[in-house]
Amino acid sequence: MTGPAVEPLAVPTTDAGLPLSRPPANFVPVRSWRLDSLDGLSALRRELGEVLGQAEPGADAGLAQTPEKVVLVASELATNALEHGLPPTVVSLSRDKDLWLLDIADHERGVPPVYAGVRVPGAGGMGLHLARQLALDVGWYTTGTTKNVWVTFPVDRHDEGDPALR
Repeated sequence: MTGPAVEPLAVPTTDAGLPLSRPPANFVPVRSWRLDSLDGLSALRRELGEVLGQAEPGADAGLAQTPEKVVLVASELATNALEHGLPPTVVSLSRDKDLWLLDIADHERGVPPVYAGVRVPGAGGMGLHLARQLALDVGWYTTGTTKNVWVTFPVDRHDEGDPALR
């Protein structure tokens, strides 16, 4: 017996230039995190930084290195998913030889992500804007149960984490 047919999501192909597209292929899963509330963001940031081989705690390199960019974008997009989507939010990190792939999923597949554009600091809605400014590529897609936003970043050769992933 089969369940009810799932209607295709009627969405525009772009939202202020945010393409409706699948992420690139050939990435190997590295780690994922399940977040049910904003309380999980601190652990996500810390653990993601550890996986990416982030600088020693207390070192402040700003946003010059990929790990800091990935952690910031992951935190912002996960916050968006938790505040505007349906839990749980799943943050997944994958890698190929030269790129990191970050995929953030929530279960509100009927509402496309909204790119708010440039805003003044403190006005909120900066997740997709930061992703477009800091990442190599950004897109979004839906599955049968989730809405996903994905971003890619270069692998910093001088700041790699797990040697098994090299």
